[in-house]
Amino acid sequence: MDARTTPFSLVLLLLTGTLARPAGAQVIGGRSLVLEEVTLAGMPGLQSFAWGTHDGEWLLLGGRTDGLHRRQPPVSFLASDNNSTAWVVAPATGQVWSAPLSTLPTGLFEQLQCTNMEYAQRDSMLYIVGGYAYSATAGDHITHDRLTAVHVPNAIAAIKAGAPLAPHFRQLADARMAVTGGYLGRHNDLFLLVGGQRFIGRYNPMGPDFGPGFVQEYTNAIRRFRISDDGVDLSITDFSETVDTVNLHRRDYNLVPQIFPDGTHGFTAFSGVFQYVDDVPWLNTVDITDSAYTVVPGFEQWLNQYHTAHLPMHDATDNSMRTLFFGGIGRYHYVNGVLVDDPTVPFVNTISLVTRAANGTMVEEAVGTMPGLLGASAELIPAPGLPMTDHDVLQLDQLPADSVLLGHIVGGIESTAESIFFINTGTQSDASTRMFRVWLLPMASAVEGATGGHDQALTLRRMEADRLIAVLRLPAGARTVVDLLDSAGRRVRGLAEAQLPKGRHELVVDLRGLAPGAYTVEVRTPDRRWSARFVR
Repeated sequence: MDARTTPFSLVLLLLTGTLARPAGAQVIGGRSLVLEEVTLAGMPGLQSFAWGTHDGEWLLLGGRTDGLHRRQPPVSFLASDNNSTAWVVAPATGQVWSAPLSTLPTGLFEQLQCTNMEYAQRDSMLYIVGGYAYSATAGDHITHDRLTAVHVPNAIAAIKAGAPLAPHFRQLADARMAVTGGYLGRHNDLFLLVGGQRFIGRYNPMGPDFGPGFVQEYTNAIRRFRISDDGVDLSITDFSETVDTVNLHRRDYNLVPQIFPDGTHGFTAFSGVFQYVDDVPWLNTVDITDSAYTVVPGFEQWLNQYHTAHLPMHDATDNSMRTLFFGGIGRYHYVNGVLVDDPTVPFVNTISLVTRAANGTMVEEAVGTMPGLLGASAELIPAPGLPMTDHDVLQLDQLPADSVLLGHIVGGIESTAESIFFINTGTQSDASTRMFRVWLLPMASAVEGATGGHDQALTLRRMEADRLIAVLRLPAGARTVVDLLDSAGRRVRGLAEAQLPKGRHELVVDLRGLAPGAYTVEVRTPDRRWSARFVR
């Protein structure tokens, strides 16, 4: 899929909703949540990949360059759609570099083009476990039994300089690492490999004994271990395994770092697939610590049930834990304000928030929508310099009072329709090159009113000196053009042009580069026009 070129900051957030659909605007810690789409020339389209960071730059490895896998075994998970390139992205400067992985030894080359690898970064080292892909050595699709260590700063430097990659990658073989579709969590020096499966052979929806056949073994486990690494020798120590064939029987889910009400650091395994009786997601969630696990009583996650971009946030002022999920795939989603149960488990555009209060109770809300069927197998890469715990939970109460860039939503699958699995020919979805900045913005008063009635007014809110938010309430879905005009009514720049659904939409209007003076934001649909003025 080609990159989307857009000069504006489109965000569709804060169409409030919970499972009870209460009224009022949803905010996060007293601020608005906003997505801003940005375009980087040369940005790869990847989904189900691994990433590490150094000095604000990203190292992207593995994953796939196509969309949702196809149903027919001969064309499902084709090797030609493996990502066999190492990528470096500098979001601050818009630069992208790449290098082929084929220069690495065979074991590394084959594993690092896998999909659904598990990974975690400790200091400068990115550790990558397992993953599923075709292996020329095995002559079949396999789950790789490898643990790979990548020196992120050195690998980034080598890719940018066109230098050899091999000195910065090390690997060991261990059957306990043959896992795909699970998650690798890290708390200090303890690693937790949670859930996932071992899959050998070609995917076949007809079952393991039909056609080419396959082997599928869920781990049903939490595997805890430490990685001994002196920069030369690599080994796994202190290994233990906890098995629960019911509550840990899940893959393709979200394992999210948490701070629990008693102050303990751990993780929550949210939802995931598949239940034993039916091919639908689990609804329960599991809290996991360094030494134990507990099924969360009285809570079910109905929204955003597959692996998707997500962000955990803790607020020490009220000891609340919030987890945001951006789009993806889910059994339940809203249609015209009504919660719909779709057992085909379609792509969804829902943005949801799960909040754990200080008393341990958990509540799920739908807080907005993605600008498309996006987010599945995507990642949210946090911005550098944020106040984070040592296991990657954002400390919400320590953020500055002004606008804060939380990070970027990167990659994932973009689908053209909600349910494409049974009609998928490989053209209905693709790995997305689209990228979104995720902002928390101060709530601000309106700058000036606009034409139009209460239900379809355009209003402007001052975010900060160089940014406004234009809030538009469309009475009906329509092709919508948003322009910035000068005091003489001349078009200064285009802000948006898109087919927008009925409802509330927010645009971030960047004022940098504008001369002082009066300006107008004008919104046009085929049969309506609204405008709002402001002074720079």
